Amino acid sequence: MGVENGDDDYTQDGTVDLKGNSVRRSKRGGWTACFFVVVYEVFERMAYYGISSNLVIYLTEKLHQGTVRSANNVTNWVGTVWMTPILGAYVADAHLGRYLTFVIASAIYFSGMSLLTLAVSVPGLKPPQCVESNVTDCKKASTLQLAIFYGALYMLTVGTGGTKPNISTIGADQFDDFDPKEKGHKLSFFNWWMFSIFFGTLFANTILVYIQDNVGWTLGYGLPTAGLAISIMIFLAGTPFYRHRVPSGSPFTRMAKVIVAALRKWNTPIPNDPKELYELDLEEYAKKGKFKIDSTPTLRFLNKACVKTGSKDPWMLCSVTQVEETKQMLRMFPILIATIVPSTMIAQVNTLFVKQGTTLDRGIGNFHIPPASLAGFVTISMLISVVIYDRFFVPTMRRLTKNPRGISLLQRMGIGLVFHIFIMMIASLIERRRLGAAKDHGVVESGGQVPLSIFILLPQFVLMGTADAFLDVAKIEFFYDQAPESMKSLGTSYSMTSIGIGNFLSSFLLSTVSRITTKHGHHGWILNNLNASHLDYYYAFFAILNLLNFFFFLVITKYYVYKAEVSDSMEVLEGQLRGMAPAATDQEESRRR
Repeated sequence: MGVENGDDDYTQDGTVDLKGNSVRRSKRGGWTACFFVVVYEVFERMAYYGISSNLVIYLTEKLHQGTVRSANNVTNWVGTVWMTPILGAYVADAHLGRYLTFVIASAIYFSGMSLLTLAVSVPGLKPPQCVESNVTDCKKASTLQLAIFYGALYMLTVGTGGTKPNISTIGADQFDDFDPKEKGHKLSFFNWWMFSIFFGTLFANTILVYIQDNVGWTLGYGLPTAGLAISIMIFLAGTPFYRHRVPSGSPFTRMAKVIVAALRKWNTPIPNDPKELYELDLEEYAKKGKFKIDSTPTLRFLNKACVKTGSKDPWMLCSVTQVEETKQMLRMFPILIATIVPSTMIAQVNTLFVKQGTTLDRGIGNFHIPPASLAGFVTISMLISVVIYDRFFVPTMRRLTKNPRGISLLQRMGIGLVFHIFIMMIASLIERRRLGAAKDHGVVESGGQVPLSIFILLPQFVLMGTADAFLDVAKIEFFYDQAPESMKSLGTSYSMTSIGIGNFLSSFLLSTVSRITTKHGHHGWILNNLNASHLDYYYAFFAILNLLNFFFFLVITKYYVYKAEVSDSMEVLEGQLRGMAPAATDQEESRRR
C-alpha cells in the first residue's frame, strides 16, 4: 500500500472536511484548493477596488463634496471596511467556522454591491448634474439619497468583515504545517496571495475607473457587482477540495480568562519549575486537533494564571497552553501599532494622490487618463516586485542566511517601512514642483489645470507598490504565522485592523491639520483648491512621522520573541539548506500514533 493510501496521507494539523472527518493530503487542500481561493480573490479585489479607487471622484463630482469632506468620507469608510474583520474573525474562530462565516458574509457583500449600483444608476437617488467649478456651490444630495448611498457602502463593510479575515486563512489552511513540502509551499503562498489581490486591483484601477469616468457609473459599478457574483460562484465550486478547521470557542473569552486569573492571583508566587504549572495531557490536545505549547519566560506575570491554588474555576486556573496563546496575541500588539502609520500613507493613494492628478494634464493625444488609474502603477510595481522577491531575492538570501524565508518577516517589514519614508519625501518634492508650476503659469487662485503631465506623480505610486511587496505581504503572513493555531482568523484580522486604524488616523490628521493651519487668518495647507494649498508641507510631515515610526519599530522588534513552531517542518527546511535533517518532535510522534 502506497503512502498516499496509508495513515501518513492524513493531515496532522487538525484539519477536517465539512462533516468533521479527517482528510487526506492527496484528496483535499494544497494548490488545487488554493486555485479556487486565489481566483476568487482576483475577482473580489476587482469588485472592491472598483468601488474604492474612484470613490473620492464620485463624492466630489456627483455628490458635490469638498476636498477634505470627500477624502475623510473615503478614509472613514475604508477604515470601517478594514476594522470589521476583527468581528468576522471572532465569529469564525468562536462559532461558525471560517467557511460558513465566509459564505454568509458573501451574501451580505453582494447585496450591498447591488444596492450601491442602484444608488449610482437611478436618477432620483443622486443630486442633479452640476457644472459649477466650485462643488460647494452645487445642490447637495438629500438626506434620503445619502442614506441609501452610505447604507449600501456600509453594508459592504459588514460583508467584507466576514470575508477578508477568513479567505486568506482558508487558503493558508490548505497546507499542512507538519509536512515539510507543504510547509515550504505555505512560505510562498502569501506572496502569490498578494499577487492575486493586485492582479484584480490592476483591472479595477485601469479598466473600471476609465469606464466610470468616460462611459458611466452604472456600468462602472455594475461590472464590479457582476465580478463579485462570479468570485462567489468560483469559491463555492471549490468546496469539495477544501480543508477546514473546527471552531474552538471564543478567543476573546479564553484570553480574558487568562488575564483575570493572573490578576486574581496577583500575589501568588510562580514556581521555578514550569512542570509545576497546570497543563493538560498531550493526548488531550491531539484528540481535539489542538497543539500543546510549552511555557515561556516572556510576559511572565501571566504565568500566574496557571499556578495551582486548589481552585478549578476556569477564571482562576488556566492551562499553560491557554496562557501562551494569550501571550502570542499580546506580543503581536506592538507590531500592530507600528504598522498603523504606513497604513495611513496607503490611504493617501486613493484620496490626495488622486486629487493631485485632477489638477494636472491628463492627455495623451485625444485620450485622457482617469486620475485614479495611476493607482494601477502601484499594482504593476507590486506585481513585479513580488515576482522578483519570490523568484530571485528569496533564493539568493536563502543561500546567505540559511533561512527558508530568505529574511525574517520583521526584517521584510522593516524594509517596507524605510520605503515609506522615502515615498513621502519624494511626494513632498513632487508637490513642491507642481505648486511652483501653478504659480509660474498663474493658475493658483483660479485652481485651473497645471501644465505638467500627470506622470510626474508616477514615482510616488511606483514606490508605494514596491513598499507593499515588502510590508503588506510580510504583515499578513506575520500575523497569520505568529497567531496561535486556534486563533488564526483573529491573528489575520490584526493586519486588516492596522489598515482600518490607519485610515481613521488619516481622517483625523487631515481634519486636524486643515483646521490648525487655517487658524489666525493663515491660508491653510489643505483647501478645495489644491493649487493654493500646501500638500508639500503635509507630505513632509508624513515623512517625519514615518521616520519616528521606524525608530519605534526598531525598538519593539529588538525585544520581540517569535513563537515556537508546532512542527519541525521549518527545521527540516533549514536542515535541507545546511545539508542536515532533524528528528521529529514528541508532539509530532504523538500525532502519528
